[in-house]
Amino acid sequence: MSVGILDAILMDYCGLALSILIGTSQVSLGLRRGDALSLGEGFRRQMKKLLIAAVTTAALVGGSVAVAAAANADSGTVVRVVDGDTLVASINNADHTIRLLNVDTPETKDPNQPVECLGPEASKYLEEKLPPGTKIKLEFDAERHDKYGRTLAGVFAPDGSLVNAEIAREGLGIPVQFGANGKFLPPVTAAYEEARAEKKGLFSEDAECTLPAQLAKTAKALDTATAAAPAETSAAVGAAATALTTELAAAKAFRSIFAASKDAQRAVYWAGLSAAAATAGLKILDSKVAAAEKKRDELNSRTVTLAAAEKKAKEERIAAEARAAAEKKAAEERAAAEKKAAEDRAAAEKAAAEEAARLAEAEAERLRRLPVPIPYIPPAPQPYVPPAPQPYVPPAPSTKYTGPRCYAPGGKSWRPC
Repeated sequence: MSVGILDAILMDYCGLALSILIGTSQVSLGLRRGDALSLGEGFRRQMKKLLIAAVTTAALVGGSVAVAAAANADSGTVVRVVDGDTLVASINNADHTIRLLNVDTPETKDPNQPVECLGPEASKYLEEKLPPGTKIKLEFDAERHDKYGRTLAGVFAPDGSLVNAEIAREGLGIPVQFGANGKFLPPVTAAYEEARAEKKGLFSEDAECTLPAQLAKTAKALDTATAAAPAETSAAVGAAATALTTELAAAKAFRSIFAASKDAQRAVYWAGLSAAAATAGLKILDSKVAAAEKKRDELNSRTVTLAAAEKKAKEERIAAEARAAAEKKAAEERAAAEKKAAEDRAAAEKAAAEEAARLAEAEAERLRRLPVPIPYIPPAPQPYVPPAPQPYVPPAPSTKYTGPRCYAPGGKSWRPC
């Protein structure tokens, strides 16, 4: 319904009301004055109420028509950006929420979902592309409003570029179609493929939250943990096994999301990988998980082996330390005993020396106290009187002599001489 039609309706209502009032006045002239006044006054009151109701209804209808006409206008001024694919624009002095057609960006405003990967970046891009006060042109498709009352449109910047497609070209949104609205899907899809080829936005491995980046990070973490330098102690090997187990858990959790049905995931999250790339990535991830599990099992086995060897070595060390402590204690006790014996001997020798010194001093004192001895005078020597000589008496001859004998060396008898 146009504003011209509304004006015609209002004019009809006003004309009818005036005709009734005039007719009432004319009828009242043929009656008695009191009756005419009574009839005219009551009728006029009824007509006044009817006129007020008609004007009110017309105003409401006119407001709805004006709002609908504003929402369907083809230009407006940006008031603010809501998120990466939604903005508020002023159209005919009224604010309207505009949802960009055929592009979907990561969520930032849904109270039931966390802020999605690159959602803030998509909002920032739209804010920089269409700051407040920017004049925009709108183009519509088959359905102009969604169930939330938002206006669905293609939005053109002052330079003539289709903002819906430019968001996808930066890798910050994916092509979507809701209902019969597919007018802008081809340019958005083409821009999306450009972003994929250039690995921008959701296709980039530089942004940690994107699927390609998470896949690369998960694979690298598994490689690093698997290729860690071998440790020499059970504690170090156990720590390496624990770290590898942690990375495996993270990789498996990521894999469960990665391999889940896309119907259960946000399409934006999957935008970074094609079906072929996703299949290849899943295969690589599975091989790395298998290698990491094998290495983890080896580390756990080595941990047990090293722990047993370390336990044995510890027991031997404790036993050796106990023996060393016992030997040290015995040596200390021997040394103490020897020291005591030496001290005892030294004390005995000192005591003996002191006793000898005391006795010597006592003897000296005794000798000192003796009276002075009388000098010894030897007796005079007696003169020597030799004995008188005795006469020589030869011995009597032997009757046993047989004459001289000669003896051989050694005293053996040999022959008579």
